[in-house]
Amino acid sequence: MFKAAFFVVLAATSILASPFNSTRRTCGTVTSPTFIADAEARFKAKKVDRPFSIQATTIPVRFHVISEDNTVAGGNVPDSQLSAQIDVMNKAYASAGITWTLAGTTRTVNADWFNNAGPDGSEQTSMKRALRVGGADTLNVYTVGFTSGSGAGLLGYSTFPSSYDGNPTDDGVVMLYSSVPGGTAAPYNLGQTLTHEAGHWVGLYHTFEGGCSGSGDEVSDTPPEASPAFGCPTGRDTCSGGGADPIHNFMDYTDDACMTGFTSGQVARMQDQIATFRGINV
Repeated sequence: MFKAAFFVVLAATSILASPFNSTRRTCGTVTSPTFIADAEARFKAKKVDRPFSIQATTIPVRFHVISEDNTVAGGNVPDSQLSAQIDVMNKAYASAGITWTLAGTTRTVNADWFNNAGPDGSEQTSMKRALRVGGADTLNVYTVGFTSGSGAGLLGYSTFPSSYDGNPTDDGVVMLYSSVPGGTAAPYNLGQTLTHEAGHWVGLYHTFEGGCSGSGDEVSDTPPEASPAFGCPTGRDTCSGGGADPIHNFMDYTDDACMTGFTSGQVARMQDQIATFRGINV
């Protein structure tokens, strides 16, 4: 299964999750040109015509809080932060006509899953098989520590809509527990990690996909970008003739405070993607 991923520098511990310690977000992704070509071919072949609607579409979110003990420091994210995360998501996706609603929360103390869950690893597979609920139209979110194993240093990763049919149990987002609003993962603790990862879940690629050439992120109104942007740079323009880099876009890699929106092209793409692969019409 292909997943998109955020990577950060994060010290590991086998006892308690270390305080977040990163001054720069770096990116890793297992998507490839072959995966994207295949996904886009299936999208083109299966694309459905969306019915016109003026109503917002509600997507249920199921949080699965994984911790190594019952403390907040050990990953037991409080309900207040989960509620705040939903508020952040609803503000971010308002222009897309998508409303996210908290449909349920599970809490599991499992130090192995908390510390070692990562892309394609046995821990995340076991975790998802045990906890995932709902169909293609339900966003399952697993909060973990990413302290060791294949997930060491991650902020989060997600599956794409086009991958659902091939492995439904794998579908969803795995994210760093302390990146929720009010968490300790500054400057990534305003809730935009889930905004970004949910962007993949609804079918968006990174704004810098493909660099300055090719079809990029498959969206025409996001200027081409040679590489991820970090922090919140001023006047960055890495591809000549395409306009300033979209550093404020939720699908770049800037700090949470720098991320402010999606483009109309991204909105159209996510609506088409979830209608085609998730049966969700906006």
